[in-house]
Amino acid sequence: MQLNKTIISGFALGAMIGLISSYSLEVFAEKPVSGNRSTLPLAQLKKFSEVYARVKRDYVEEVDDKKLIANAISGMLSGLDPHSAYLDEEDYTELRVGTSGEFGGLGIEVGMENGFVKVISPIDDTPAQKAGIKAGDLIIRLDDKPVKGLTLGEAVKIMRGKPGEPINLLVVRDGENKPLNIKIVRAIIKVKSVKQRILEPGYGYIRISSFQSKTTAGVKKAINTLKQENKKQLNGIVLDLRNNPGGVLSGAVGVSDIFLTKGNIVYTEGRVADALMRYDATPDDLLDDAPIVVLVNEGSASASEIVAGALQDHKRALIVGKKTFGKGSVQTVLPLDEKTAVKLTTARYFTPSGRSIQAKGIEPDIRIASLELTKNKNEGDKPDAFKSLSEADLTGHLSNPNGKKDNNTQGDKNALENKSSNTNESEEITKKEADLAKNDYPLFEALNILKSMNLARKMYRNEKKGK
Repeated sequence: MQLNKTIISGFALGAMIGLISSYSLEVFAEKPVSGNRSTLPLAQLKKFSEVYARVKRDYVEEVDDKKLIANAISGMLSGLDPHSAYLDEEDYTELRVGTSGEFGGLGIEVGMENGFVKVISPIDDTPAQKAGIKAGDLIIRLDDKPVKGLTLGEAVKIMRGKPGEPINLLVVRDGENKPLNIKIVRAIIKVKSVKQRILEPGYGYIRISSFQSKTTAGVKKAINTLKQENKKQLNGIVLDLRNNPGGVLSGAVGVSDIFLTKGNIVYTEGRVADALMRYDATPDDLLDDAPIVVLVNEGSASASEIVAGALQDHKRALIVGKKTFGKGSVQTVLPLDEKTAVKLTTARYFTPSGRSIQAKGIEPDIRIASLELTKNKNEGDKPDAFKSLSEADLTGHLSNPNGKKDNNTQGDKNALENKSSNTNESEEITKKEADLAKNDYPLFEALNILKSMNLARKMYRNEKKGK
């Protein structure tokens, strides 16, 4: 994996700036913009200067030159696409430190839609997520201030504030008859990029909430931890990228490379030579080809889609869940001076098979809706006499001919203890499955799919061995 170091110093997601912004995969240019690449449109610039002069002369109030020019630049860039923007001193400073994994605010990733702030995804373990903010929510009012008419930057500045200060968001949500008033208390957001746990013996779970500079190392550590907890090789993992807005490209490439041994991971194309980049996998698969299920939804974007697309194209994993966000463009951050810059869309990225997911997203191999299971109110409190029966419960049932007879009293005792132990273990697994199905139905289904993949893999290997 090589990188043109003369112009690029890193990749970052604009959504991680301070509080919130829009999805973007960014390239940082090292030097301020200089020189002209094409002839200046003098006639149009003359018109601009005339408008500028009229505003200065005739506007109802005196306008500051610096503010007027900044607004003109912002308007020019915002008219291109949702991700190109002018970065003033504050925004530019935050962008350069925005992928450290710690920042202030509410903990939501947003963009603009029809003049309102749209929540793309809440970040794990943040005030926004704990308050109930969901992907797809439209924020129409910030405290007493209507969002309509504000730019995304202006809305962001209103939502920023000191940790401990509350803000009320008026939210429109699909399926709700009226807007929801959600109170969130601002806090310092500390994002833990990677988490892991054992779902069942042999099956691991890795959650990536965002792609940061240390995410690749975090996933490697998580796999090793799962192996140690499992005390042997894993039968497979569920890689959860739901509501993951993206992040640094190196993190996405690195995570993909953990599971791939060869071939392309992602490449980019644009109008200029610097926009042409290619990243290929290196040998070694930390899971030794064990099955992978990748969970995605409409809040999975940018770097998340790079990982999902690469693993899907190489048939290394099954993608499960909902269609992803569809953020397939790269933004280059071009410094204008030491304090300001422009963020400009300069390239599109493509999956190994040549797919552009821009405005299309990654289609899952298996679609799973976010259902919520509830327990039947008539179950759970039944006396033993009304619980379901099996053949073994019937009086006078035939014995199993494969069962071993043991007339030894101690043997009978051991058999009973073993039966009790196995029953308890089975009941414990069943309870965990029920809890998982109730609390996270898509993950429950992903685990079942993973088990099926592992079983099919074993059957195929046994068939090849002639068993």
